Amino acid sequence: MCKDDSVSQVQVQRLYILIIYGRWLIVGLLWISIGFLSIWSLRGEIALWIKHFTWVSVRYALAYNKLATLGLSLCVGTTTAVLVWQSRHILWGISPEEQKRLEQQVRQINHQGQTHPLWKWVIPDNSN
Repeated sequence: MCKDDSVSQVQVQRLYILIIYGRWLIVGLLWISIGFLSIWSLRGEIALWIKHFTWVSVRYALAYNKLATLGLSLCVGTTTAVLVWQSRHILWGISPEEQKRLEQQVRQINHQGQTHPLWKWVIPDNSN
């Protein structure tokens, strides 16, 4: 029974790491797509900021470029959310509810078998 617990914890740890990578992948894709386009649309204002930076110029640039502001807000908000989520787990560990949810997901992956998209990353291959 102890061996099953350790294998289960290894699988839970692998799933948790995949979730972390997935969240950071989403953040990276947001910055590469929406963040880049938002910054590109502010290129004129950024050139002005480089010459004469004031917080008022930043405020007005963001106020009059609502789509760029929305895009940058989405990128910054998502990045902040992932940083807070991961920092909370680093500082205080995974909560019992989160641990239970991860174990349930591992059981679901085990139940579905090799047809589950995360099977080959979560379940170790014992045939080697």
